Amino acid sequence: MKIRSLALAVAAATLSAVPAFASPFIEEDVIVTGSHLPINPLRTANALTVIDSADLANRAPIAVSDILRDVPGLAVSRNGVLGSATQIRARGAEGNHLLVLIDGVEANDPSQGDEMNWGTLTAADIERIEIIRGPQSALYGSDAIAGVVNIITKTAAEPFSASLYSEAGSFDTQQHGFSLGHKSEQFDLRLGVADLDSNGDNISRQGSEDDGYQNRTYNLKGGWTPVEDLKLSLSTRQQDGRNEFDSVDFYVTGLPTDGDVASEFRNQTSRLQGDYAMLDGAWLHRLAYGRSDNDNESFDTGVATGSTESDKDQFQYLTSLLWGEGSQSVSLLLENEQEDYQQRGEITPWGDDPNQDLGRETNSSGIEYRGTFDDALTLAGSVRHDDNSDFSDATTYKLEAAYAVSDATRLRTAWGTAVKNPTFSELFGYYATSPFYPFIGNPELEPEESESWEVGVDQTLLDGALAVALTWFNADLDNEIYGFYYDPTLFATTAVNLEGDSNRQGVELGLTASLADNLKLTAAYTYTDSTQEDSQSGNEVDELRRAPHIASATLDWQALEPLHFNLNLQYNGTQDDQFYPPWPLPAEIVEMDDYTLLNLNATYDASTNLELYAKAENLLDEEYEEVYGFATPGVGGYLGFRYRFDR
Repeated sequence: MKIRSLALAVAAATLSAVPAFASPFIEEDVIVTGSHLPINPLRTANALTVIDSADLANRAPIAVSDILRDVPGLAVSRNGVLGSATQIRARGAEGNHLLVLIDGVEANDPSQGDEMNWGTLTAADIERIEIIRGPQSALYGSDAIAGVVNIITKTAAEPFSASLYSEAGSFDTQQHGFSLGHKSEQFDLRLGVADLDSNGDNISRQGSEDDGYQNRTYNLKGGWTPVEDLKLSLSTRQQDGRNEFDSVDFYVTGLPTDGDVASEFRNQTSRLQGDYAMLDGAWLHRLAYGRSDNDNESFDTGVATGSTESDKDQFQYLTSLLWGEGSQSVSLLLENEQEDYQQRGEITPWGDDPNQDLGRETNSSGIEYRGTFDDALTLAGSVRHDDNSDFSDATTYKLEAAYAVSDATRLRTAWGTAVKNPTFSELFGYYATSPFYPFIGNPELEPEESESWEVGVDQTLLDGALAVALTWFNADLDNEIYGFYYDPTLFATTAVNLEGDSNRQGVELGLTASLADNLKLTAAYTYTDSTQEDSQSGNEVDELRRAPHIASATLDWQALEPLHFNLNLQYNGTQDDQFYPPWPLPAEIVEMDDYTLLNLNATYDASTNLELYAKAENLLDEEYEEVYGFATPGVGGYLGFRYRFDR
């Protein structure tokens, strides 16, 4: 057997049988998110979106969340300016129902409600993003109720590589970065460093105090193949910085007001992995250790008001058998996960004691089968059992089927169950600096449980010039955790499990059209109907910050060989939010207006090594809010360059 890396062995096995149907939505050969093994994207029945390196280069987003606005089924809510707290919801679910991986490491922060801290995640050194929608707990456990976003960072691809970039623009925003890389037959290593600084804009509706943002990113990734069929790999990414924001005035307006309030953060993910192939790649083994660390500290007028820390250690062993020239496989996963949480704050007459040191452990096992028959029909099933130290055992399931009817038509369907454990703050409370609307933890909470199904069709027309992907989804959530229930016996809010089912259903539509050899249109539309039982009246009500209608369209034009334009339109429909007027008035539901954002990007290849680019954001100077009371920036412009060094 020839000396080769495990990556080549896996690719040869998983791509040996490719169906006749070809999807213009997915140009990559392999995805790593929708299965325990890397698979051809046409081997999954899940609704899938891939954002590749060309998309990222053409759009040049500063924040990852900005480009995710174009993904069907995803909704973004940001509290104001760049760097502010940001939530992303998939298919009308909660923000902590979407699992985020960075190079395979779970990046959701247990100290921030088990959500990804999207406000601190820049697009620096990211090569590719895979988004799988629908329940994925049978593969990944808790937090994957509504989907998984897998962020893959850049890898050294040449014997020697070096680059630098610089960008400056509106709101006194500057970002600079460089990278160094080396790749040989047995070894590769790449380092990227990026620095971002922005004075920002005013988050409050009134006032003149700008809320700034600083972020520094370090990304290190490497691999080594010391002997045949054995590959060792390392990846680590750290982002640290500071973001300023405005706190809510509970006395007069109930709205954000100018203030010297800030948060400092440090988020790190690291992974060590060993892959070994036996029997000419038919028997694969993976041993991995992943760790995420998150530190957050809050300040008011320079005085520390509280802090949270969390770390998650995950040990995994995965073994897979492949047969039928890679057309069938079965995988066994064994996993141990340990979470630790620490909180510090001032002890006040209201709320729980903020000084807490907590932890929990989960031991998991899972099995996945995947098979393709007659190069057209793919069937898959997976089951996972989680033994948690704090909650009842959970077993989740997933079934998939995809069938290529012809070269132009593919049908797919999936069904699955999922689970989401209560967060540390929901169980035990968090520090509060104000007596208004204090929060008391509820240690009696039960995990949320979901059952979902989806049906989809992928269709190409006009000899492949036009392609449409349509998905109809439905999800029922039991034991939904509502974190704003007012308990008159406590004179505070707390978290409770709602009695009835919460339902999320809707339609996702994706379209791509080749209008000419140098002109391409991509578009997306999502309709979502997301409801829950009202905690007070028991009536069915719409969930907050879930716009029923979201759409986007992007026009890519290669005007000249070196000149490329990207015109992007994003629409967000009306949606409800909750407003807390000055105490003791009760909270009320408010409707926020719809808005449309227009963005334009241009890139120019000045030479084989130098690329110039320009960006204009919110060209229509739309005044809008994504979270009630938090203002967003107006029109902005940016200029930048990227330079690659030759050896």
